[in-house]
Amino acid sequence: MRPKVKWHRSFRFAYEGVKYALSTQRNMKFHFFAAFVVLLMALFFHLHKLEILFLLLAVTLMIVTELINTAIEKTVDLAMPDRHPLAKIAKDVAAASVLVSAAFAAIVGMVVFYEPIDRLFREAKNVEGHALSAGSIWILLCLVMLTVIVVETRFSRRGSWVQPSLLSAVAFAIATFITCYTNVTFIALLAYLLAIVVMMVLYDKRGRGFASLLLGAVIGGFVSALAYYLMNI
Repeated sequence: MRPKVKWHRSFRFAYEGVKYALSTQRNMKFHFFAAFVVLLMALFFHLHKLEILFLLLAVTLMIVTELINTAIEKTVDLAMPDRHPLAKIAKDVAAASVLVSAAFAAIVGMVVFYEPIDRLFREAKNVEGHALSAGSIWILLCLVMLTVIVVETRFSRRGSWVQPSLLSAVAFAIATFITCYTNVTFIALLAYLLAIVVMMVLYDKRGRGFASLLLGAVIGGFVSALAYYLMNI
């Protein structure tokens, strides 16, 4: 008969499992980062208790399904090291559970944060200056592209992660320009959603990784927003 494991040792084993998944699984790192951002936004917008509960439910579901997916993948690799159709089905179904929970989390985030973002967006539009012209948009796009090229050529070295994606920067710069031009929150959110879709299409594990795409997105959004702010001073 196996000896009973004390509760504090069980807790330590569970904690080791979380640390392993966080240190080895790229998706888990993204989930933790997204959870951190979402919770900060919940504090910033002073959400109600029920909305916070839905956010916590979505975050918990995402992390739990990713942990289960990791456990199933390792178990399948242990039981079936070689390629097998049933092993593929097991991994695909486990990954599908993560996809379903991610879709639920995205829907919860859009429902919960839409009204606070819409209110903040309308307040910002009431105090902003003049609208963008066609010439100024092209100038700002050129400024964004020059910034990305300078960062990539000045600070990048072979094997360095500082290699921002030019297309990702342009996509988020355009999304920022649309946000500055429109007065409809839904259109602005759709613009950034399309920019995120562009990032997903450009993602290549061997070529342009997530860090390069994210850095390009930050440069594109920040430079265009800063330039637009300086134009209205």
